[in-house]
Amino acid sequence: MSYLNFDKTLLMNLDKSLSKEMIRTNRAGAYNSTTLIDCNTRKYHGQLVVPLPDIDDSNHVLLSSLDETVIQHGAEFNLGIHKYEGNNFSPNGHKYIRQFDCDVISRTVYRVGGVILSKERMLVSFEPRVLIKYTLLETHSPTTLRFKPFLAFRSVNELTHENSQANTSFAEDAQGISMCLYEKYPCLHMQFSKKNTYIHEPNWYKNIEYYKEQERGYDYKEDLLVPGYFEMPIKNGESIIFSAGISETSPRKLQALWDEEMKRRNHRVDMFSCLKNSAQQFYKREGDKTYLLAGYPWFGARARDQFVALPGCTLTIDRMDYFDAIMKTSLEEVQLFMDGKKEGIKLQAIDDPDVLLWFIWVVQQYSLATTMKEAAARFEEIVTNIIAFIRKNNHPNLFLHNNGLLYVNGQEKPATWMNAKENGRPITPRTGYVVEINALWYNALKFTAQLTRELGKEHAADLLDYQAEIAGAAFIQTFWNGAYLYDYVDGNYNDMEVRPNMLLAVALHFSPLDKKQQKSVLDISTKELLTPKGLRSLSPKSGFYRPNYVGGMLERDRNYHNGPVWPCTFGAFALAYLKIYKQCGKSFIERMLIGLEAEMTELCVGTLPELFDGNPPYKGHGGMSFAMSVAEVLRVLDFLKKYENE
Repeated sequence: MSYLNFDKTLLMNLDKSLSKEMIRTNRAGAYNSTTLIDCNTRKYHGQLVVPLPDIDDSNHVLLSSLDETVIQHGAEFNLGIHKYEGNNFSPNGHKYIRQFDCDVISRTVYRVGGVILSKERMLVSFEPRVLIKYTLLETHSPTTLRFKPFLAFRSVNELTHENSQANTSFAEDAQGISMCLYEKYPCLHMQFSKKNTYIHEPNWYKNIEYYKEQERGYDYKEDLLVPGYFEMPIKNGESIIFSAGISETSPRKLQALWDEEMKRRNHRVDMFSCLKNSAQQFYKREGDKTYLLAGYPWFGARARDQFVALPGCTLTIDRMDYFDAIMKTSLEEVQLFMDGKKEGIKLQAIDDPDVLLWFIWVVQQYSLATTMKEAAARFEEIVTNIIAFIRKNNHPNLFLHNNGLLYVNGQEKPATWMNAKENGRPITPRTGYVVEINALWYNALKFTAQLTRELGKEHAADLLDYQAEIAGAAFIQTFWNGAYLYDYVDGNYNDMEVRPNMLLAVALHFSPLDKKQQKSVLDISTKELLTPKGLRSLSPKSGFYRPNYVGGMLERDRNYHNGPVWPCTFGAFALAYLKIYKQCGKSFIERMLIGLEAEMTELCVGTLPELFDGNPPYKGHGGMSFAMSVAEVLRVLDFLKKYENE
C-alpha cells in the first residue's frame, strides 16, 4: 500500500475529503491544485494555474476543472463534483471513487458498475502544461468517455461571473480545440492523444462556491464557462492522455512526454521523501534567474522566507544545483540592494532588517555542508561587504549603536517576521533591540571572522571577533532577565512576552549565552510554547494569546503571530534541544516529529502548511504548502541522520 493512500470510506465522507488538498508545480510558477476528490474549495484551485507576467504579477486560473462522464448502454455516470448554493453538491461523482493515492503522482480510481477507470495527473516540468491520463482498467461493455472543461481565465485573487465580454468561439487544434476568453490572455489548447468528437455548446455554470474563501471572509461564488464537451470511445486496457497548455502540442508525442516526465518523479515512501518532493515544488525558474517561493497557493519569492528555507530545501536533499542557481540570483539582488538600486530586484521585502543577516546564515549552512574553504572562496567578499554595509549604517532600517547591538524601527512598518498589520500599522510592533536580529548579528560577526581567517586575513578577523565580544556582552546585558530573553527592548521598555524568537540565540552556531542561560531559554520554551506541531508564537500565559487562526482577514491578522503554531520554529527548537541535551535528546525530538508526520495526510498531502491553531486539535491553516515549514523539518531530519552517524 502507498504511503499516501486514501480509501473510499474517507473519500466519500465530504467532511473529511474536502479538507484534504494536493498541489503539484512545474518549477516555473505554474501549478495544479484541488482536493482529493477534485472538488475545488478555494479560488486558488485549478487544473492549470499559470503566471502571466504580461498581465500582472499574480497567477491565473485558466482551466478550473475537467468533469469526466462514463457512458455505457446510453446511461451516463458523471465523475465530477462541484459545490453550489445551499450546500448542494453536484453531480456527486465522488461516490464512484474507490481509491486515491499519491505515491509518485496523484492517482484516482473510479468504479462505475463494471467499469474501473484510473485517472493520473502531472505537470510538465518548466512548461505551463497539465497532463491527465485516463486508463480503462476493466470493462465488460462498450464504453465512451465524455469530458467537460470548466474555464475561468482569471487571476487567483479574483472571481469570474457570466458576462458578454467572454469570447466563446474556438479554433480547431490537432485532436482538440483552443480558446481565449479575454484579451491579453493566451489561448488555452485542450487536446487528446486520441481522436475525438467535440460538441460546442457554450454554457455558464453559475454560483459555484468555494467554502474555504467563505471561511476566510472573502467572496466565494463564481460562474464558470463550459464551452462544450469532448467524446471518444475507450477500450479495455487503453489509456487516453488529455493535455491543457498555452501552446499547441502534437497528440502523437503525448505518451512519450508522459513517459519522459514519469522518469523525473520520485517515490514518496516516508516523511523525508514527501518533504523532499515538496521542497522541490518551491523552485521557480524565471528566465536566467531562479528563486525559492515562500509557499503555495498565494506566496511569491520573499527574501526572508527564501533565505530561511534555502538550506533545508536544497542542501539537505542534495540539490546543490538549485542552491547554486538560487544563490547566484540572490547574490546579484543583494548587491543591487546595497548599491541603492531597485530595478532588477524581484525578491520581495529585501529591505527587511534581518534579511542580510539570514543571507549570511545561508552561507554558514553552506560551509557546514561543504567546507569553510569553499564557502570562503565563493562568498567571503559578499559577506564582508554586508557586514561593512551594516556597520556603516547604510541600511534604511538597521542601525548599529555604540553598544554593538542593532536597532530597528518597527513602529510604523513591521520590522520582523511578525509582520501582520492593521490599518497599515504593525499589530505586533516589535521595535528597538529585537532579540533574533541581534542573535543573528552576533552569529554573523563570529562566522564572518571565520571566513576571513580562512583566507589569511587575520587582522580583519580579529576586529570582527572583537566586535562580536562587544555585541555579545551587550546582548546579555540587554535581553537576559534572569530566566529567559526579552523579546525586544526599546528604551526603558522590556517586552516580557515568551515567544519562540529567543530560541535562535540558542540554536545558532554561535551563541552569546552561556550553557546555563541556553538551557533556561530552552526549558521555558519547552514548557510554554512546544506543541506536537511546532512552537506557539506566543505563550498561553499571555493576556494577548489568541490561538485560533479563524474568522475574517482582520481577526486572522490579529491572531496570526499571537498564539498559532508555526512549524518552521521547530527547526530552531530541535537544534537547540540537541545542542543542550545531545544524545539524550535525540529520542525526544524523534517523538516530536510524529506529530508533524501525521500532517502528511492532512491539510495538503505530502507537505506542511504555514501554521496550526495553538490549541488542540491543532488544525492546519494558511498557505497549504509553506517553504519554511518544509525546510526546517527537513533540516531536523537531516541533522538527526548525521547525529546518528556521528
